[in-house]
Amino acid sequence: MALELDTFGITGLILVLAATVAFLAHRARQPLIIAFIVVGIIVGPSALDWVHEAEALELFAEIGIAILLFLVGLKLDVTLVRSVGTVALATGLGQIAVTAVVGFGIALLFGLDLVAAAVVGVAITFSSTIIVVKLLSDQRQLDELHGRVALGLLIVQDIVVIVVMIVLTSLGSGAADGASLDIGAEALRILLGGGGLLVGIGVAMRWVLPWLLDRVATSQELLIVWSVAWAIGVAALTDVLGFSIEVGAFLAGFALASTRYREQVHASLSGLRDFLLLFFFIVLGAELDFGAIGAQVPLAIALSIFVLVGSPIIMIGIMSLMGYPARVGFLAGLAIAQISEFSLILIALTRDIGLVDDEIVGLITLVALITIAGSSYLIPHSEAIATRLEPLLDRVQRRVTRAEAPASGEHYDAIVFGHGRFGSQLIRELVGEGCRVLLVEWDPFAEVRLQDAQLADRVDVVFGDARSPEFPETLPLQGVRFIISTVPDVDTNLVLAAALRRAGATCPIAVTVHTDGQAHLYRQALINGTVSTVLHPFRDAADDALEALKRLETAEHDTP
Repeated sequence: MALELDTFGITGLILVLAATVAFLAHRARQPLIIAFIVVGIIVGPSALDWVHEAEALELFAEIGIAILLFLVGLKLDVTLVRSVGTVALATGLGQIAVTAVVGFGIALLFGLDLVAAAVVGVAITFSSTIIVVKLLSDQRQLDELHGRVALGLLIVQDIVVIVVMIVLTSLGSGAADGASLDIGAEALRILLGGGGLLVGIGVAMRWVLPWLLDRVATSQELLIVWSVAWAIGVAALTDVLGFSIEVGAFLAGFALASTRYREQVHASLSGLRDFLLLFFFIVLGAELDFGAIGAQVPLAIALSIFVLVGSPIIMIGIMSLMGYPARVGFLAGLAIAQISEFSLILIALTRDIGLVDDEIVGLITLVALITIAGSSYLIPHSEAIATRLEPLLDRVQRRVTRAEAPASGEHYDAIVFGHGRFGSQLIRELVGEGCRVLLVEWDPFAEVRLQDAQLADRVDVVFGDARSPEFPETLPLQGVRFIISTVPDVDTNLVLAAALRRAGATCPIAVTVHTDGQAHLYRQALINGTVSTVLHPFRDAADDALEALKRLETAEHDTP
């Protein structure tokens, strides 16, 4: 049913429909990306056929992609890239390589040609930063080890996808019009054009942008307008130079990533990004030709099963080789078990430069719909799934894990398990009292945070699993004044305390709880002396705050 309305009227109707479908998707706890693709299908030729001239929608979609890449670059400052660490780099590159190879093989088995199979293999390697961060935040798992590993892996993926886009747009630009591609000439053009662009960005980062931002940031409205103009302007420049708007937008964000205004800019533009991106997914859905992709459904199902099931298996394998528990690898793999909005952008880019056709775009879009919907249900139940699979994970767990014993002869006043918010502050206080501390942590970023806090000379880190009954036997327990577990999990603490006592620990052992209900579960352990005391950081902090307020009130009343 075609409507005879102008562009504004059609856009208004599409936005109303998008808001309605998004509300329903939100109620069903589905990511809004799915809702917007469904809206595109509804308004496209396959259903209502509202979209005839899509230039305006496509323009909004391109601006949305540019803002998305700008904000990705804005988060990748030099300090963050440095803190990604060996674990994130190894898991990120390993996951990309294994997923791409297996995806390539699956696509070949279903009859795709070499180029299309290679593009499909690469496209399914990238996971959705937006979805992973949102779902892990909802489950309060971002600060857990598997959440940190997943975030580090996503940073590596973001960097890789930018590099892939640069290569594709650079090498594909010469062949896009059907001309033969001179690799040498294209390499020279990339070297000169890209080098000049990077030099210009570097000069702006060093001498222009800090001075300019100090003056622009005096007005919130001006900062927003200027940031959008900077992002779109650099994106347009790279488009003229023969690269892509995605590359330019990313570089524009990276140029601001080390400034003190990056969080302010990111917060100001996040809403604009979310609004404009809906047009990209609507256009993508509207362009789907179900007649063309019907034959691709079996391949889409096979690829989706591989992403949903294979990602945890791949992460278990990679992280087990590095000595981490199978449970951590499983949870990290389950978090990234979907394909990304970047996968859709990348596949659209390969179509535009002539590497694949609309059938492959439809295939990857269908995989995105299946995997995003699936992961939105799997991540909230990941802990329960891991617990159910614990016997299987124990069987595949390496017997020798990444448990590095401290140097022999070292003496420590305190051993602390966990370097979260409470643990990090506790260590700071212990060091302030002159204690030498041994930190037991699985988090690969703990050493970086200690260096940043200038505590590394008084704190040693040993990587070990608090859930392992054998691990405490490797610790230097003689002469330790106290042992504190800041891990809030009751079962873990009970296993740990019992193992420490068997290993010969005679000092007080303190465990941590977040609620009074958890404290009651330690009653028997307190009676038999396995646990010496239970710490309530939240309750104690509230008591201290109340006492401080009472002292302040008394002081004000006593002041004449």
